[in-house]
Amino acid sequence: MIKVLTILTLIFGLLSCDRIKRKTEQVTNNVKTRTKEEIERQTKRVVDTILPTFNHDKPDTENNKERFKDFIKVEITPDVKNIYCFDDAIGIDADYMFSFDCNSSTSNKIIEVNGLELDTVNSDNGFYIQHDFDWWNKEKIAKLAKYSWTNGDRFFKYYWYDKKNGKAYFFEFDL
Repeated sequence: MIKVLTILTLIFGLLSCDRIKRKTEQVTNNVKTRTKEEIERQTKRVVDTILPTFNHDKPDTENNKERFKDFIKVEITPDVKNIYCFDDAIGIDADYMFSFDCNSSTSNKIIEVNGLELDTVNSDNGFYIQHDFDWWNKEKIAKLAKYSWTNGDRFFKYYWYDKKNGKAYFFEFDL
């Protein structure tokens, strides 16, 4: 009887050890997966802070949506679509271009949040430092009313809104 009990105790002990080993491996794998995901998330956050990604060749990417929020400073509502953006931040000056669809309400919010005012004095649209893309129509922009803001020195924001087509153009630059 003692031998049978000893054998059963050994069997149950081995089964328990195997179960503990499997559970430990499962917990270890979960911790490794979560740690890897968190490191990737934090790395992306740091890279986006230092060198944000702009996707000029494809609309509505996650990067473009994030840049929209960063630069234009309004939430992306359901009417905001076809977000294209581009940056040229190499050298001592930088410029950022955004084109997107939105309704008049969102356009008015952009004007308000960014402190933009109708610019009837400055006829320079900054076209000489803008870049050429299918989604950035300089000829059409030149015919639209321009809203602008400046810090009084070398930092500027220009904004145009085509009410008829619900198309907005946002240009931020420094010299």
